[in-house]
Amino acid sequence: MSLRRRVLLATLSVALVAVVVTALAALQLVRSADTAATRDQLAVQAERLASAPRATRTAIIEGLSGLTDGQLLVAQIGPAGEVAGSAAGIVPKRVLVAVAAGRDASTTVRSGGQTYLLEARATDAGGVVLAQPADRVLGIGSAVWPRLLLALGIGLLVAVVAAVLLSRLLARPLTRLATAARRLAAGERDVPVARSDLAEVADVEAALIALDAALARSEGRQREFLLSISHELRTPLTAIRGYAEALADGVVAPAETADVGRTLVSESDRLTAFTSDLLALARLEADDFPLDITTVDLRDVVSSALAVWAATADAGGVRLTPELPQHPVRVRADAARVRQVVDGLLENALRVSPRGSEIRVAVGASAGDAALAVADGGPGLTPDDAARAFERGLLHERYRGARPVGTGLGLSIAARLVERMGGRISAHSAVGSGAEFRIRLPLAED
Repeated sequence: MSLRRRVLLATLSVALVAVVVTALAALQLVRSADTAATRDQLAVQAERLASAPRATRTAIIEGLSGLTDGQLLVAQIGPAGEVAGSAAGIVPKRVLVAVAAGRDASTTVRSGGQTYLLEARATDAGGVVLAQPADRVLGIGSAVWPRLLLALGIGLLVAVVAAVLLSRLLARPLTRLATAARRLAAGERDVPVARSDLAEVADVEAALIALDAALARSEGRQREFLLSISHELRTPLTAIRGYAEALADGVVAPAETADVGRTLVSESDRLTAFTSDLLALARLEADDFPLDITTVDLRDVVSSALAVWAATADAGGVRLTPELPQHPVRVRADAARVRQVVDGLLENALRVSPRGSEIRVAVGASAGDAALAVADGGPGLTPDDAARAFERGLLHERYRGARPVGTGLGLSIAARLVERMGGRISAHSAVGSGAEFRIRLPLAED
């Protein structure tokens, strides 16, 4: 059921209940008014009868006692408490006591399955009593009920109209929101959303506007990432195609064949590494990347990685400075993935570090965690770079053509691997003094 119908039915239900409750309350009020009017009339008649001369009073009581319609009962109380008249059988003892004491009485009594309104007045020689059945009270309500029902009907009609207008008023902004959401789902961006005066609806509108902006930013980053991928793929493919065409056309001299072959192998390796990074990132984001968590000596993993990268560092004129403890640093992690992270950080450090600079690699342990730090001698990162260094392709896009950068996937893959192994990774730097990447992994229990 739509919100509009729910609001309409709810409002009509409330209005109907209000009308029924009002009618029941009015019925009781009208009955009370009729009873009060009848009692007032009885009181006036009792006062007049009590003030009449004794002979007249006696004659009136005798005359009224002879009536058979039962609408008005009368009785006279003598000096000794004796009661005579048509109301003699319903006068309670408390009324007799009150009259004997010279007091008036106004009460309701029940006798023979019938309820009576009773008024008693004391006289100089006893008292008089007038009573009337409660089911024969004055019919004031008969004149009031038609008007009251008309008023209730008008109120119900107004409630129906108000319910229809309210349901439309509440449903209109939600309908606009649904239309805007469908346009977003269809691929539109910067969809205008009219602001509502309803606070709750305005919150949803603000969230939808924020979602629109977030989708636009995300798609923009994805577009830039795809452009970067296209650029990275095009460069080695162009080289491979050019050399392949040269070989096919026979324009490559026999003495140059080996160099051309090495170039083709190098460019093919670049493509292989790049596509492997893409596959690894896709599997990481799909949360199905296999991990074999065991107890790993972080010191040994780093030592073996440094031994492999030492030749590359020497060729580039960069010093690798290890700061490793004498004792093992055992962590709960996947040995192959830890090595993959270390290789990625060392490759990134060697890429940005100029000849004559230093790369420092430190391993330690504190507060239940193992710590690994790789500090390069490159140009460093701005605070914003450090905060967003692990966003996929961000640094690549930002500094492409300005300084040495990779494909933009390595740091993102490293961050995802560390997170999957229960660790943390962060970037720290001051511009001009190099960047430092720190990793913390949980220590293995002894």
